[in-house]
Amino acid sequence: MDNSENKGMIIESIFPDPLPTLDELERKYPPRELREGSMVTRVGPSPTGFMHIGTLYTALLSERFAHQTSGVFFLRIEDTDKKREVEGATDFISEAFDHFKVPIDEGRDISGTEHGLYGPYTQSARMRIYHSYINHLLEQGNAYLCFCTVEDLEGIREKQKNKKARTGYYGEWALWRDRPLEEVAEMLKAGRPYVIRFKATGNHERKIAIDDLIVGRRMLPENDQDIVIMKSDKLPTYHLAHVVDDHLMRTTHVIRGDEWLSSLPTHLQLFEVLGWQSPTYAHIAAIQKLENSSKRKLSKRKDPEANIGYFDEQGYPPDALIEYLLNLANSNFEDWRKANPQSHYREFPLTFEKLRSSNGPLFDFKKLEDISRDILARSSAGEVYEQAIAWAEKYDAPFAELLKDDPDYTKKILSMERGVPNARKDIKKLSDIKPQIDYFFDKHFQLTPPEVAEKLSFLSIEEIKEIVKEFIDEYRAEDSKDEWFEKLKLIARHHNFATSNAELKKNPTTFKGGMAEVAQIFRVLLAGRIQTPDLYTIMQIMGQERVMRRLSVLQS
Repeated sequence: MDNSENKGMIIESIFPDPLPTLDELERKYPPRELREGSMVTRVGPSPTGFMHIGTLYTALLSERFAHQTSGVFFLRIEDTDKKREVEGATDFISEAFDHFKVPIDEGRDISGTEHGLYGPYTQSARMRIYHSYINHLLEQGNAYLCFCTVEDLEGIREKQKNKKARTGYYGEWALWRDRPLEEVAEMLKAGRPYVIRFKATGNHERKIAIDDLIVGRRMLPENDQDIVIMKSDKLPTYHLAHVVDDHLMRTTHVIRGDEWLSSLPTHLQLFEVLGWQSPTYAHIAAIQKLENSSKRKLSKRKDPEANIGYFDEQGYPPDALIEYLLNLANSNFEDWRKANPQSHYREFPLTFEKLRSSNGPLFDFKKLEDISRDILARSSAGEVYEQAIAWAEKYDAPFAELLKDDPDYTKKILSMERGVPNARKDIKKLSDIKPQIDYFFDKHFQLTPPEVAEKLSFLSIEEIKEIVKEFIDEYRAEDSKDEWFEKLKLIARHHNFATSNAELKKNPTTFKGGMAEVAQIFRVLLAGRIQTPDLYTIMQIMGQERVMRRLSVLQS
């Protein structure tokens, strides 16, 4: 039997069923009809656990560049590593992009339905497509079967270590690269497990120039590693699958982590052998964390903030994390936001030039909190109310019920000092709302005379009672703020409190205190705390009945 017959028999035993032809695949996935300059980008997460913030970061950049150029952004589920796949992780991926408002043009939505003409968008559903190209590489002599066992590969590594040689499967270490086809056929017939390797065409001693949109021009060694392109379970590796998919899905720009930069010569080699034009690549530096004055990558194992679910659980609004990531991506985002406080972040012109950096951006919680404060301060009471309910329904069911019990009352509370110049910024995330406003709700408010005495120790209980009784006699909920304040000042004078800072400063020993101390009495009785938002507004929101009930705690 000659080599061609042997090869045909081997390939037929691997792929016994008819496969799509390469011409059929080209016709099924034609070039996209887009205007010149439009980018087609993608994100390809693996359902192997929680989503890393780096995946969201990459997806955001890919989505922004696609949509800024009137292009297409798609989600591809890269689920070829079945050993590491986690049940439910695919659903979480779609839900995460929906929650953080990263719009997907094509791919799987939150219902599990795929949209678009270039699918399936789940790699495990594209097996026959990959097999067509693996079949083609075998026929062309650009791939071969490898029957190395785990022990064989460990032996190769040990020998390389002893000889101080580069590790890997290449050259003299590629044990099955040039084995006779008769031997391959015999191994197949015996049922020996195998993988399929790409027959590398490069020389490690030579360099190739690669042009990257972020790292610029680099000279990297040619690939001489015979990488695995099909595993023993007949699933492709990332190396082959992403090359095939990016060609057929007509990806124009691949934005991915810089840990893949060293693999770029391999991927470009695959594109070349298959006769395709490669996409343009942009390798971004990973988000870093400061630890003991040195930077390191965010770790899935060590850092809760590596998991995007952490930010949802803490109650950061989705827009806050997105705007923070844009701030990490382009240093001019902060200035743009200051100049355009009411604009949607999608109006920000993201650029590759501003992404140029050899060092990864440093994650800074304080900056995230500042951005979150600003966003919540810009939001209406209704918007904050809806977000707070959505968050509480997931993480604090009793609080959600409290918010929904009287929506109008709650929205009035959330509207305090909102929508005005210098709006309050004391809420940095949705989980802060409960401790900020819980005193407004009677079921959460408890105050005893001893607690009042402790918080207002500069006065006796009898003095407090007298001041409060006078206020109760004079208080009218319909009074304007000026009228209300004049009444408060009269009571203050009557009980020897200064009614202005200048008066108190001039004669500090003459007075028991100033208007701040008088107001503190009512803050404590109404809210149980010495610092609150505007006291008049609190009383207006609470209403006369609740105000009177709380002020009367010492009158019995």
